[in-house]
Amino acid sequence: MRSVELFGGAGGLALGTEMAGFRPQVFVEWDKWACDTVRENKSAGYPLVADWPVFEGDVRKFDWASLEDKVDLVSGGPPCQPFSMGGRAKASDDRRDMFPAAAEVIRAVKPRAFILENVRGLTRASFANYFQLVMLRLQFPEIVSREGESWFDHLQRLQAEATSTGDHGLTYNVSSTLVNAADYGVPQKRHRVFMVGFRSDVDAEWCFPSSTHSSAALTKSQWVTGDYWDMHRVAKKARPSQTRSELEVRRIVDENWDGVSKPWRTVRDALVGLPTPTTRSSTTYLNHIAQPGARAYPGHTGSPIDEPAKTLKAGGHGVPGGENMIRYPDGSVRYFSIRESARLQTFPDRYELHGSWSEAMRQIGNAVPVLLAQRVAASVAEHLALAAVRDRSSATEHRVSA
Repeated sequence: MRSVELFGGAGGLALGTEMAGFRPQVFVEWDKWACDTVRENKSAGYPLVADWPVFEGDVRKFDWASLEDKVDLVSGGPPCQPFSMGGRAKASDDRRDMFPAAAEVIRAVKPRAFILENVRGLTRASFANYFQLVMLRLQFPEIVSREGESWFDHLQRLQAEATSTGDHGLTYNVSSTLVNAADYGVPQKRHRVFMVGFRSDVDAEWCFPSSTHSSAALTKSQWVTGDYWDMHRVAKKARPSQTRSELEVRRIVDENWDGVSKPWRTVRDALVGLPTPTTRSSTTYLNHIAQPGARAYPGHTGSPIDEPAKTLKAGGHGVPGGENMIRYPDGSVRYFSIRESARLQTFPDRYELHGSWSEAMRQIGNAVPVLLAQRVAASVAEHLALAAVRDRSSATEHRVSA
């Protein structure tokens, strides 16, 4: 199946959709370094990106009419800064708000489905009306904003359309889901909202994939059975202190573990097989060089090694919370190498990030975890395939009856 990738960044979402069976017809990204990352991996012969046509520039400048009715999926992560908890939260007043541009691409291309991803800040109460505008604009992509029209007036027109009868033109059945990537096997607590839509003529009874991992299962593995420590060969004296009583731990597990889910994957899980980075380049692992200067202080404590990492941020030194540092049980900290950070975002080890440490960390912090992208895209691909089978069956029955 064919797709297009918007706001592609370092390629996390595109890699996931590729693994799910989609073939990007174009990969669009304006940032030079991110485009270099994709181009350099193409040059190095990394197979998943070999056929990606890279367009370095504004998504609004590409000739989308050339792909009308030729694409099954539009996917992308519009810039999150207008909605980020750590940003200015100006939403539609931020020139980086690219949701209108994404809706325009969907209007022009008319894909059978789309997947858009953003920070959970988009769903907070202060953005409630604007989030509704985003969802309705995706549902009715042909109802565009008029010249000089405020976004709230546009919202009211869309609301009127949604509650009226008659022909609405191109429409999509759209749903949004807020998820924690850790619940899907990503070794990182990363909360994101996904907006998934199927064109109204596609018979797809879709719902977001069920989670596969849980905090309760990790608690059981660490503090009830001890399997986690045994698997990693961690001596008792090297384990973090358990602050909860055995009775409390068992209550947490009994009340929250479904008996099926796997343990959340931790930083320690993610780094299995990687040696501690040094200041010298590794000939075995790409991007695996130590970055000196990490230190902990109040509010900047790093990610405990035996938990999923905190949400990696788009930056290097001094990001809030020290998310880009690893913290050991003895309290010592160091910065993650680029490769370690890439593993926390589930990028393949053969995929190289280009640019300085801070530039590569920016790309990684902005990325969609590859594994989570694959799970969502595979579910969408499955439902598109099932819908196509139903369409063919219905067409055959129609011909027979005629």
